[in-house]
Amino acid sequence: MKDLIHTDLPFYRAQSDECAVFETAHENGLPLLLKGPTGCGKTRFVEHMAARLDLPLHTVACHDDLSAADLIGRYLLKGGETVWVDGPLTRAVREGGICYLDEVVEARKDVTVVLHPLTDDRRRLVIDRTGEELQAPKPFMLVASYNPGYQNVLKKLKPSTRQRFVSIGFDFPTPEVETPVVMRESGLDEARASALVRLAGKIRALSGMDLEEGVSTRLLIYAATMIARGMAVDRAIEAAIIEPLSDEPDVQQALRDLAAVIYG
Repeated sequence: MKDLIHTDLPFYRAQSDECAVFETAHENGLPLLLKGPTGCGKTRFVEHMAARLDLPLHTVACHDDLSAADLIGRYLLKGGETVWVDGPLTRAVREGGICYLDEVVEARKDVTVVLHPLTDDRRRLVIDRTGEELQAPKPFMLVASYNPGYQNVLKKLKPSTRQRFVSIGFDFPTPEVETPVVMRESGLDEARASALVRLAGKIRALSGMDLEEGVSTRLLIYAATMIARGMAVDRAIEAAIIEPLSDEPDVQQALRDLAAVIYG
């Protein structure tokens, strides 16, 4: 499972048995919750699995203002007429596709009320505005993600919601997995990609520093892409890793010192 399979699909390098868990959940109509830090591959994993299962994918980036109406749909004025327009969740239910709610804990509280009937044996979506009650077909799957380490005390996923999902815990890949990913996505050679991964490991292991999160695989790929296109290593690391991670001068300098240890 750890090797790349289905090379015609969106690239994803499995770390464990997450692909099998996803397929089993889908086959049995179970909602799935992905937990892990930002940039560790959760979204790419969902894209890979949607293509692998040949299912439409509707991705929603959740935020503070996201309401139930944004997911279900609303009446809009078109050509002088008021027409109903489905939201992404409704389209996924009608099509029998995957609705992926990225960082679901960021959404407004009324969103979870809508999700609950879809996450138990009812598998129903009630559209109050139109009077419809949709029964989710077998191919439909609800997938959500969140970062439990980043959310503050006011933004935690309620146990009553969390326990409605099958869950997979994600973390940053091991160097043996992450280095080939960085190489493939950026075109950088193994030696320089491996050095970036070692730097990421050092940053992620830091404690007592004012960093909300460790460096993501996504940022490593950004840095590697810039290096592969001819940018100096120190400048690429500054632009793609140090600056995105912190605005604090002391923290930035500590990260530069750490990079200097890796690169000499």
